[in-house]
Amino acid sequence: MSAPKSSRKDVNGWVVLDKPVGMTSTHAVSRLKRIFNAKKAGHAGTLDPLASGILPVAFGEATKTVPFVQDGEKAYRFTVRWGVETDTDDADGAVTARSDARPSESDICALLPRFIGTIEQKPPAYSAIKVNGERAYDLARDGETPDLACRPVTIHMLELIAADPDEAVFEARCGKGTYVRAIARDLGRALGCLGHVSALRRTRVGPFSEADAIPLADLTDALVETAPSAMRRVEAGLMEMPRVIVDRDAAAKLRRGQSVLLRGSDAPSAGSAYAACGGVVIAVGAVEKGELVPGRVFNLPF
Repeated sequence: MSAPKSSRKDVNGWVVLDKPVGMTSTHAVSRLKRIFNAKKAGHAGTLDPLASGILPVAFGEATKTVPFVQDGEKAYRFTVRWGVETDTDDADGAVTARSDARPSESDICALLPRFIGTIEQKPPAYSAIKVNGERAYDLARDGETPDLACRPVTIHMLELIAADPDEAVFEARCGKGTYVRAIARDLGRALGCLGHVSALRRTRVGPFSEADAIPLADLTDALVETAPSAMRRVEAGLMEMPRVIVDRDAAAKLRRGQSVLLRGSDAPSAGSAYAACGGVVIAVGAVEKGELVPGRVFNLPF
């Protein structure tokens, strides 16, 4: 007996979800996948259950643009609680050390330049980094201490927004692979008072910002009216990349995996770019010697 045919639909595009605190990123994607009755969905950058904010969710052909969104700059607002360090570097973990010391606002501000630019950062023990084929957080939950090497990350901006004796609020803009929990941990250690993240909100991921975000309740409570308008085009994930307009003949060549010559004074001379025809994204790839070499091709009608 053959398996029953799935009633899921081919849905293509992006939903910029404002993820609530307490929900995993995987659960959030599953909820949206059910709401839109979609065959395929994935997210661009995990948010811990403790965190709220921007979780871009890609559907169908938009999943091909996820790596480009993940490579974009991230922005966060977060609160560091002083005096306590935890094994997860956030409020969900077990306390591992305490301190009665508290930093002054001037001490904090004087330290921040050390955390701006390309720095060496040791990821939290509870992270998704693989160690000998296993996730570090799985090893940590089993009582092991994963040996995670420091790695370079880039922090473009780190500013103190508010402070009182027991906690401080910061805003940060950083590159791929940066752990805000590790920033809090290392700030606490450098200030001699210890610290952990007690609240975290992501305010930007690549081309998506808070202005684009839709609360989950708005989708579940008014599905018929809200859900269709919440879906952004596949192209939304590529908006930080140069776009070239091609005709139907060039679009057909790109879809066959063939390079096309870029014409016009506005055509990029190097780097990455994507091609569109009739308002539909066709391919994304590398510009080499005046040609666009397709790396990923999209199967969308135009």
